Amino acid sequence: GGLMGSSVPYGMDGVKRRLRILSVEDDLLVAMGTTGMLEDLGHSVTEASSGEQALALLDRGLEVDMLITDQGMRGISGIELAEAVRERIGGMPVLLVTGYLRIPNPEGLDAVVLRKPFRTSELEAAIRQALSRSNEAKLRQPEAEA
Repeated sequence: GGLMGSSVPYGMDGVKRRLRILSVEDDLLVAMGTTGMLEDLGHSVTEASSGEQALALLDRGLEVDMLITDQGMRGISGIELAEAVRERIGGMPVLLVTGYLRIPNPEGLDAVVLRKPFRTSELEAAIRQALSRSNEAKLRQPEAEA
């Protein structure tokens, strides 16, 4: 591969962060490809092969900065997984990967949708978009009352 172009920094403070990403994909080859791209971008990846497995990892205390999930999986869908993750961790950045042209993106989920197949540069741009959206959502939300 050629040299990567200089990429735009991640954090609001201009620091490019190494993210802890939970990647959920039931197709092994696709999962390997996505993990390879994420690691090339400098992130650390935990893989799950189903939404159920992803939730079990989080319930066991796995800490992540972002969820990247395929939409069309056996068992619970990517959207259902995203909603369950957000119930556990409010404001979690979510990137929904799909091979379909249109997917039902429910109101309030506010996930970034990435069409398959995608290149590393497209994945990186989508990650940035999901991060900035979740930062904006956090800024918009008044502090929850205890």
